[in-house]
Amino acid sequence: QVQLVESGGGSVQAGGSLRLSCAASGKTAGYCMAWFRQAPGKERDMVARRDALGRTEYPDSTKGRFTIPKDSAKNTLFLEMNNLKPEDSGMYYCAADARVCYQRERPSDYNYWGQGTQVTVSQ
Repeated sequence: QVQLVESGGGSVQAGGSLRLSCAASGKTAGYCMAWFRQAPGKERDMVARRDALGRTEYPDSTKGRFTIPKDSAKNTLFLEMNNLKPEDSGMYYCAADARVCYQRERPSDYNYWGQGTQVTVSQ
């Protein structure tokens, strides 16, 4: 059983940076892991994904601004966010699944979730 705990959210001005952490308990080596964002009244969207080999995938909205490194020794996934925009505001969730990452972009593609951490970006 995998448990995920996010931290690192907060308030930042547009153009600023934040680093979110997702501490995992249980085996996640070989897992597909991702970060999702959900704004009030909107769907939960993937903002970054990392497969078991370290290959990453980003939607156009975050490409070039977000990265998703992982510290395997600490079993911790990160989301490094730069040049933040107000539209980046929302609840950020860490997700994991034991299956291969290929085309896994929907919330229903992931079995394990954290409780979320709030990010607010102001003008």
